[in-house]
Amino acid sequence: MNLVNPLNPVNLVNPASVLRLHNIHLRRGARTVLAGVNANIARGEIVALMGPSGAGKTTILRAIAGLEPFEQGSIEIDGVMVESGLAPSGAIKQLRRKVGIVFQFHCLFEHLPALKNVWLAPVHAHGVSQADAERRALELLRSLGVEHRAQAFPRELSGGEAQRVAIARALAVDPPVLLMDEPTASLDPIRRAELTAIVRGLVTRERTIVIATHDEEFARDTATRVIRLVEGRVEAGSV
Repeated sequence: MNLVNPLNPVNLVNPASVLRLHNIHLRRGARTVLAGVNANIARGEIVALMGPSGAGKTTILRAIAGLEPFEQGSIEIDGVMVESGLAPSGAIKQLRRKVGIVFQFHCLFEHLPALKNVWLAPVHAHGVSQADAERRALELLRSLGVEHRAQAFPRELSGGEAQRVAIARALAVDPPVLLMDEPTASLDPIRRAELTAIVRGLVTRERTIVIATHDEEFARDTATRVIRLVEGRVEAGSV
């Protein structure tokens, strides 16, 4: 079932696909997790992946980010192709520039302050100068309303603050695709509404956001389209 949010102002000026999933199959032991997933996602969309626990939502995000091998099919992200298995080592660096991911439990480095959590990967994985990486990190923290927490350690942050730092980290190299896993899981209604505003502010004609969520209200308020998964397959008519 498609859900179009008339309140979302995004105009798909460039409707070209930025993310294509073709016939993705993935097993864990004897259990089939993904059973032929197909999806075509355009630039500038906010897509909610929905379905019951175990339907494969988080697994799809991890496969897109190159964190989960799959047995069959292919994933294309803004011109970078990943076929069955993990991305080739030569493509990993390209992939990391195309995809940012915000994990459900944030996964910040506990021994590093927020600012360094954001600039660390651009410097060490992508060769960005520390001065430039710190400058962008501060800009991102400022845009997300947590610049004043730049020197705080993760244990000193509230759940909402930690999430914003994790979003800043995911956007540190300005990827065209941002993935979010169950972002409202630990948020109260006020923080959920704030997150909706943040997500709408992050999407652009060049940036697509894909969100795995159980939260029907959040999906209805935030997403431009919903893709529903049932037992590792896309529900008929939901793409």
